[in-house]
Amino acid sequence: MGKPGGLGDRQPDRGDTRRAGQAGAGRDGGVAERDDQVGVAEPVAHADETTARADGALRYLHVACTDYLTVMHVGDHSAATIDAGGVWPTFTGVLVRDGYSGYAHLAGALHAWCGAHLLRDLRQVHDGDPPGQVWADALASTLLDAHHAATAARAAGRHTLDPATLAEIRNHYLGALARGETDNQGKRSPLAQDARVLIRRFHRYEDMILRFATDLTVPFSNNLAERDVRPVKIQQRVSGGCWRTLTGLADFAVVQSYLSTASKWGVDTLDALVQLFTTGPWLPPAAHPA
Repeated sequence: MGKPGGLGDRQPDRGDTRRAGQAGAGRDGGVAERDDQVGVAEPVAHADETTARADGALRYLHVACTDYLTVMHVGDHSAATIDAGGVWPTFTGVLVRDGYSGYAHLAGALHAWCGAHLLRDLRQVHDGDPPGQVWADALASTLLDAHHAATAARAAGRHTLDPATLAEIRNHYLGALARGETDNQGKRSPLAQDARVLIRRFHRYEDMILRFATDLTVPFSNNLAERDVRPVKIQQRVSGGCWRTLTGLADFAVVQSYLSTASKWGVDTLDALVQLFTTGPWLPPAAHPA
């Protein structure tokens, strides 16, 4: 619980962000850089990106994170900018993400597609014509059933689903897609076209989509990264919707990386800032607790 009246009870304001960002960037090689070095060794990590306006233009804030580390950086939406964050080019674990193609070049990692995003896509198609797009509801149910089975297996201390359960999941998965192909064959409506695109995606990325079921260390969704980028949206809502300068947004990314990581380790954000301005930044001792 944060200290009364302290930063533990609120988002840092722009003065906090600027001062802490500048201090963090100038001490011990930078707070975010230490997160980069520790994060590449993790078996599972998450990526996400969100828009932010700065200096009159649309920018992107990228996040790479684990349960105990957060690092953010600013740029455009390109693969080169994703690489410039310093985490992903050397990452060899499982990368949990959405469907943005900018991550596709990261061949050193295994990829896992966020199940929550896929459920939203399926719901959108199904809601457009429930009787005609029943396959989408069936596939959504298959994903949720697989999620529940994986959750129960983890709770029981198991490392894998049994082969029969996995076979049943894949059978239902492919059966739903086959029904979708049949029901949309020859149709020219925009909804049918969207359905065929989605069906092709589920076929092409089957292993990536079912990674959470074949590897129980992988979560079903990318909620961790989405939570870590949420302060960007909060800051925009309370400060007029934009940053005046690109430097200000970059400073925000540095300080938010620092405070998010500290919070994940149970360090009070006010204490973390006091240490930053006095003896130097608090740094995570490892990728995760021993």
